Amino acid sequence: MEFATRSLSPQESRVVLALTEHGRREVARPEIVQLLGVSPKAADHVINSLRRKGWLERASWGKYLVIPPDQGPDALGESNLLALASRIADPYYIGYGTAAAHYGLTTQHRNVIWLVTPVHLRDRRVGQAEVRIVNPVSGKFFGFGAVDVLGYQVMISDREKTAIDCIDRPELAGGVGEASYILATASRRLDWLKAADYLDRISSAALVRRFGWLVDHVKADIPAEVRERLLRNVNHRSKAFLGPRRGVEGAIGYDDTWRLFVNVAPEELQGSAGLGRRITIKKET
Repeated sequence: MEFATRSLSPQESRVVLALTEHGRREVARPEIVQLLGVSPKAADHVINSLRRKGWLERASWGKYLVIPPDQGPDALGESNLLALASRIADPYYIGYGTAAAHYGLTTQHRNVIWLVTPVHLRDRRVGQAEVRIVNPVSGKFFGFGAVDVLGYQVMISDREKTAIDCIDRPELAGGVGEASYILATASRRLDWLKAADYLDRISSAALVRRFGWLVDHVKADIPAEVRERLLRNVNHRSKAFLGPRRGVEGAIGYDDTWRLFVNVAPEELQGSAGLGRRITIKKET
């Protein structure tokens, strides 16, 4: 195996070959000390050199991700940043605007990674990205699973939970307009029964009303029975808002169907209006 673009010393080669031959994607400092049979200080010199040359990237204290030879010297792209962020807390999931970007539900490019975890930690930086910690209430920490990201297993919210999370906290998705766009894009591949089950599990009438109104706004192809199920869960006696509670000039206003105050200007939602409508291609006759 030749390493033309990332030349290695004999000790560095020994580490890289051992890790790649065994398909390792992570390694801890004590393992490198044992592998080289040197002092921790000497191993640190090798580790630092491998980091400079792009073979290792620090995930957490004393733990590193291995950047395989086939990914090249510029392997630390956005996907690798997700893998690095995933080592910050356990349990966790990558969510909100970051998950939406991973699934291609948004065209916005962000340098913030939203990490959802019950563990109380400070925000931090990973490479060129800022990792912001979101501590959810216990009833909302679900709807995620392992996704392969360039060979690393990363916990990411599924499409249904991503769309719901972004509507629940649009400020973590780029705003109400972007949350609406994300729902419209996701709706073409959404499991509507799963989404309804998730909303039942969260048990927030206000969230159901926001979700339902936006489904109608983007004209998503939601099954009639699921829409009726959402409407049955609407609490007609309490107030609910889409957007801020304070007044917004020219806001869309009150919607009687979903009993919702849509405190958003029409132009903010213009880009997502009707976007979820299924497109039918007519055959030429």
